[in-house]
This record gives sequence, C-alpha cells and structure tokens, in this order.
Amino acid sequence: MNVDASDPTDPYNREPQTFPELSAEMTARVATFGMIETVPGGTLLFERGERSVDFFLVLKGAIEIVDTAECDGVNVLTVHGPFQFTGELDLFNDRRILVGGRTLGETEVVRVKRADFRRLVTAEPDIGEIIMRALILRRVGLIRHAQGGVMIVGAGHAGDTLRIQRFLTRNGYPHRLLDTEHPDEADGFLDAFGVDPSALPVVVAPGETLLRNPSNAQLADALGLTEDLDPDAIYDLVVVGAGPAGLAAAVYGASEGLSTIVVEALAPGGQAGTSSKIENYLGFPTGISGQALAGRAQVQAQKFGARLLVSRPVVTLQCDDRPYVLRLEEDRVVQARSVIIATGARYRRLDVPDYERFEAQGIHYAATPMEGALCRNEEVIVVGGGNSAGQAAMFLSGIAKHVYILVRSTGLAASMSDYLVQRIAASERVTLMTETDIVGLSGDQMLREVEWRNRRTGETARKAISNVFVMIGAQPNTDWLEGCVELDDNGFVLTGPRVAPYSDLEAGGPSPYQTSRPGVFAVGDVRSGSVKRVASGVGEGSVVVQAVHRYLALGE
Repeated sequence: MNVDASDPTDPYNREPQTFPELSAEMTARVATFGMIETVPGGTLLFERGERSVDFFLVLKGAIEIVDTAECDGVNVLTVHGPFQFTGELDLFNDRRILVGGRTLGETEVVRVKRADFRRLVTAEPDIGEIIMRALILRRVGLIRHAQGGVMIVGAGHAGDTLRIQRFLTRNGYPHRLLDTEHPDEADGFLDAFGVDPSALPVVVAPGETLLRNPSNAQLADALGLTEDLDPDAIYDLVVVGAGPAGLAAAVYGASEGLSTIVVEALAPGGQAGTSSKIENYLGFPTGISGQALAGRAQVQAQKFGARLLVSRPVVTLQCDDRPYVLRLEEDRVVQARSVIIATGARYRRLDVPDYERFEAQGIHYAATPMEGALCRNEEVIVVGGGNSAGQAAMFLSGIAKHVYILVRSTGLAASMSDYLVQRIAASERVTLMTETDIVGLSGDQMLREVEWRNRRTGETARKAISNVFVMIGAQPNTDWLEGCVELDDNGFVLTGPRVAPYSDLEAGGPSPYQTSRPGVFAVGDVRSGSVKRVASGVGEGSVVVQAVHRYLALGE
C-alpha cells in the first residue's frame, strides 16, 4: 500500500480514528449485544461478495483484512488487534462486501449479528459515533487507494468509460482506470485477456470476470450494489429520488419508525451530488462537496434502517389502488402506503446542431474531480448563471488553463449568490461573457471546437475547446408520473391547498407538500414553486414526514 505519511487527508494516516481501539468499559458494553467465541487460526470469518456479514470485536488474537481482488493474489490491508473491530460501510446495508477477514492465530472475538449491530450503534451513541466514523473513513481509504474494487479498461475521454467511472464514483465503489489512450499502460492487458479494442470499455470484476461495456444496472447487479427486493413487502414510505430532499425524508422517516425505502435511478446526491463544493450550506463553513454530503446522508438514513435501491428508476406509479404500486425497470415492484416524490430536476440541453453527438464526449453536466482531470491546462466553457455554474467555474479555474462563463442575460447578480459573483469577478482565470450563446460544435469522436455568438452585437468567435459544462435551467423528472398527480405548465408537481384532496383538511389542514393524490407528497426541486437550493430541499424533506405520519394515522 502506497501511503504518503505527510498527507493528513489520507484516512490511513489517521489510525486512531480509522482503526480505533475501544476501552475495556466500551468492550464490555459491546459484548452485551453479541456472543463471545474462540476461533481457530486461519478461519475465514467473512469473504468478499457475501451479504449481511457480522460485526466482530477482537478480544484476543487478531483478524487480517484481505483484498482478494488483487491480480497478484491476496493482499493484507490491515490487521485488527485486541479491542479493534471489523467492518466498513456495507455493515449498514445489504450490499456485497468488498473485503475478506480471517483470523491470525487463535482469536477470541465478540460476534454481533447484523440486527444487533444496528441496535448497538443506536442504543450506545458514544460507541456508535466511534464506529460510524471509522467505517466512513475506511470506505474513503478503500476508494482512495482503489482497494477491494474493480478495474475499468477503456479510453479515458470516451463517453461509456466516463459513465461507468461516474456511476461507481457516485455510489462510493472503489475502482481504478487503465486508460487505453496511453497504450503503454493497456496493451499488456488487452493481449493477456484477449480483448478486442472495439469491445471497450470493460470492467474487470472479482474472479477476473469481464463485463463488456455494462449498463449501470448490469454493473450494479454484477457488483452487488443492488439489494434483494421482496415484491410482497408493503413499506410505510417509499421515497423516489435520493437527492438532498429525498435523503432528508428518508432520515426522518426511518428515524421516526416508518419502514422506509429510497428508490434512486443512478446514485445518491441528485444534482447536488455533482457539485465540487457547496459553501453556503449551514454548518459547513469551509464547504463540503455534494458527493460527500450525500454520502453522509445516505449512511445516516441506513443507520436508522432505511433501505436504498439504486440503478432502477421508477417507470410508473400505479395510483388508482391502495397500497400504491411503483413499477421499476425490469418489472420490479415496490408497494407503498405513502409516497414522497423527490426526483428533482435535470439541466436543460442546448439547442445546437450535433449537441447529442458530443454528450459525454466533451459535453458534461457535472464538474467533479473526475471531469476536471479531463481538462487540465485546457480552456473550458461553463454555460449557465446559477450557483451550480458558479461553483463549477471556480472549481475548474484551479485546474483548467482558463474558464469562459457564457450566459444569455446581462449579468450574474440576479441568479447567483453574491459570494460566487465576487469570486468570478476577481479571478484572472475566469472570463464572463454575457448575452452570449453557443451556436456551433465540431469535432471527430470527441468535441474539438466551439463557436459562440454575442446576441447583442452579432459577433462570433471560434475556439479549440474540448470540454463544455452545461448547467442551465431546470427540467423536472416527472415523466414517470403519467397523470397520477397534477403538474404545472412546466411539468413540476403542484402541491398544497390548491390541489390537495379535501379529506386532508382533517387534523389541521393539508400539508404544503401534499399533491392532488392522497398520501403522495412532493418535495425539493421537483415541486412547483420550490426554492432550488440544497438547504431548502433538506428542509422540505424533513418537514414532510410529519404530514406522512398524519396521513398514515388517518388510516386511508
């Protein structure tokens, strides 16, 4: 393992937090939730690919944590000694685990079953805080060092390679890229596995299984990111969408005793999950990335028992019968007593010839370190005048040679927070171009040139630019509702007294988040009239749970 001991951001340099030792008193409390066992040396306690493994606290002896995904055999990642414990974030869900664990000599352990582990972290908050921090840091370490994950082989700028990387990154799954744009790195692999370059990208999964350009759903299934779903189960609450509003609803719903499941088409975070840094979210004075915020919220929801189902978008909501039935892709079914619509909105596309041809081949809708690596020391364009565009521009200005912000309006003040406006104005590496539209895109397999025009003067310009970040407007993700609830003229969900059923006037009147269908609520960016900010989405997601409780209490 290559660890830079001088890097304070590496979790493996924070041993007291990443691999803590519990006190004797804490160990005694943990023991009340499990059973003490003596295990012979060399015993495999759990192995990669298993689900629902137990939690182990070492009393005597040691447990090796091993990565069996290494091409050169088994790699020992760390060794847990007395008063240290096993596990990482998959203890909070039912996904396939990433690493194995075996005893190093005869070992005495406290074995805590999965259900009892959940009780432990809730009932013993001081111990739970230590455990949760450690599990989060361990996953960060696995991702940072590409341990326990998979290898992607493909061209670094290719659309499908980027799609696979983005899906794994946003779902917190470790991986590394073997970039075929650098032949010296990839030729040996292609020869060894007999892979035709036309079949790229491929994903090398455990057991040297090759997944040839898998869809997100195929990848999730193969890696165990999806969880088993009981079609006969009826949940108190189904949250559709895992952006800030949906995750907040899941946290409050599950923490207040509702059986809760979140259905997400791609990955936690929504549009906010693609933000490099959110600086005006309460409680984070130095800012936090959208992905980190979503990751913490996801763990928080799972801690309270919420389930998260990724890579399977909802196709239709059957709303004429109760319980409600949500049909997912591949005809999977989820049944719900109540539903929260939190599917958010997506950025609009530009009306430019050849636009679709260059999507994911130079046109991006996110500005994270992954996209940033594609445009190092190059000129880039950001289209849009909102906070997302401003955050993207400032992030990219630290990587790219120069950033051009193109907006149709005469300025940024009406649509962007002042702190971002001021930073953009002060940056020598960012140029704001007002009243300007992109009118032409050209290239081969990749975007190579962009042409734009000033709408007031008619002046045009063309530059060799290969990366354009489009962050304009908001188009609601409501196609799947198919008339179940009333929408406004732009497709956003109408809520509140103007559409709420009269029966919901009981017990204090209808919720501001109630749709035209009893027991179906909408929060966040998908709701008509909502404030398109992370904090407001979180607020709506937390408050709506009170209305869900009230609806369920009415017994409708």
